[in-house]
Parts: sequence; structure tokens; C-alpha cells
Amino acid sequence: MTHPEELPQDAPLDPEALARVVRISLDEDLGPFPGRDVTTQATIPDDAQVAGVVAAREGCVLAGIDAVGETMRQVASRLGLPSPEVALEAADGDRLAAGAVIARLSGPGHVVLIAERTLLNIMSRASGVATHTRRWVDALSGTGARVLDTRKTTPGLRELEKYAVRMGGGVNKRMGLYDCAMVKDNHIVAAGSVAGAIARIRAAYPEVPIQVEVETAAQAAEAIGAGARFLMIDNMPPAGMAALVASVRAGENGPGGTGKVWLEATGGLTLANVRDVAATGVDFMSVGALTHSSPIVDLGLDLG
Repeated sequence: MTHPEELPQDAPLDPEALARVVRISLDEDLGPFPGRDVTTQATIPDDAQVAGVVAAREGCVLAGIDAVGETMRQVASRLGLPSPEVALEAADGDRLAAGAVIARLSGPGHVVLIAERTLLNIMSRASGVATHTRRWVDALSGTGARVLDTRKTTPGLRELEKYAVRMGGGVNKRMGLYDCAMVKDNHIVAAGSVAGAIARIRAAYPEVPIQVEVETAAQAAEAIGAGARFLMIDNMPPAGMAALVASVRAGENGPGGTGKVWLEATGGLTLANVRDVAATGVDFMSVGALTHSSPIVDLGLDLG
């Protein structure tokens, strides 16, 4: 069974997920379908044509660029107008300097101005996550450890935000509750033991990978003995974590060895201590802040 962290991290943004986010965002902005922009539609002639650029107003890692074309297409369809021409000058994952042009566009003024805030909201959020993730990736450079996201995402934006993590160089952990079993303290209490929880999951969902959160060396030994090959070490000081990692690694090889056990540090991680934690020998670090605390990036659409 392959754990989500072992999968390739090059999947593109799901176009259906993006289309859904754009549609919901436009409904919020424009009111009942097809919606209206009372300012733009009152002050600008129906046949007005405009040209402009989408640009970065601060340095960032770009993510969500497909929102430009998708938002323009949906707005044009609502209004019964031609979709503006969009020429992309950057790609998701690019590091951009302040002032860098992301896209050039031209077409009906009503479409461009009505689409403006929605496409900027989506790209600013995604680029903020990608930029924050890249800081962690850079901080871990050369250590061998990789940064993971979590399920602490904005409701309705999980696909977008986890894509942005990939564009920042990070790794997606499970997408939801359906694709990987994660045994935590409450599950252990309910099942009676770590081994009991693992046994029940294997009986019910034999095809699903299992990960176990541990707080002590005894829990780690029990989990490995029950067949777990992915442990999340929760809120353990670096010295204790290093000892646990060394113990697990010592048991991986040789006759009767466990084979590879993936180890993840979780809880209490900051950019200030990330290299100390990486030095313990863990494979991954999960950081909820990648998605729940990333500030947006300042992007703008300027006509000219």
C-alpha cells in the first residue's frame, strides 16, 4: 500500500475543482444567476473594450494562474459576451519579483472588470500558500526531510490549497478521511490499544494505508509490532525524537527487521526550529500553518 506522501507531487490542479470554486465565488459576488455588477454595467458601455495586465505587487511563488482564464470564461458566458484573450507570461511554481507580469488580457470591459476580484482572490490565496510553503522547503534544503500539509484547509478550497502546497515544493498528506487511515489518541482510546485500532482498520478497509500518531517509544514499538509502517511523532522534543528515530532505524534492517518505517514529526514546528527537528532523522514534518495561516499575496489587475 502506498502512502499519500510517497506519491508523485506533480498532479495538475483539477479543472473541475477550479471551475466549482470560480462558480461559487461569482455567485457570492454577483447575486442570483446570471448576476450583475451594478457599478460596471451602469458606468461602462456594453461594447467597451479594454486591455490590461495581471501582475505581482510583491515577490511570491505563483499558484492558481488557471483562475484567470476560467473566471473570464465563466463571466463571459453569464453575460453572453466574448471571452477576453488571455496571454500567460508566467507559470505556477515560478518565483516572481514585485512587478512581474503574470498575464496580459484584452476584451470586453464588462467581462474583465466583473472577473477581476474573483480571479485575484483565488490567485492571491493560492500564491500565498505556495509562497509560505516555499519558505519551509528552503529552510529544509539539504536535510533530507520534506514538509507536509494537513487537513487544516479552508472549507471548499482544499483542492486549490493542496495544489498550491505542491507548487511551493511541499508534499500533500492525505486528501481527506477516505484515502488514508490515521490513528490518533481518541481512536486508540476507543479501540482499547494501538494494535486494536490497526486490526480493526485492516479488517474493514484492507486496501487503505495506515498511519499512527505516537507520543512515546512504547507506543511506537506497539504500532510497528502491529504492522504500522508510518509513524507520526507528536510534540516530542528533538532529543527524545532523535532517540526514537535511532531506535526505529536500528530495527529496520537485518534478519527479522521491520523494513522501511516512514517517520513524521508533528506539532510545535516553526521555521526557527525546523532544522533541529530535521537533524533527528525524520522523513517528513507536517505543518498545518501552510494552509491555515498563510497570508495572501498582493496581486493586481491594472488596465492601460
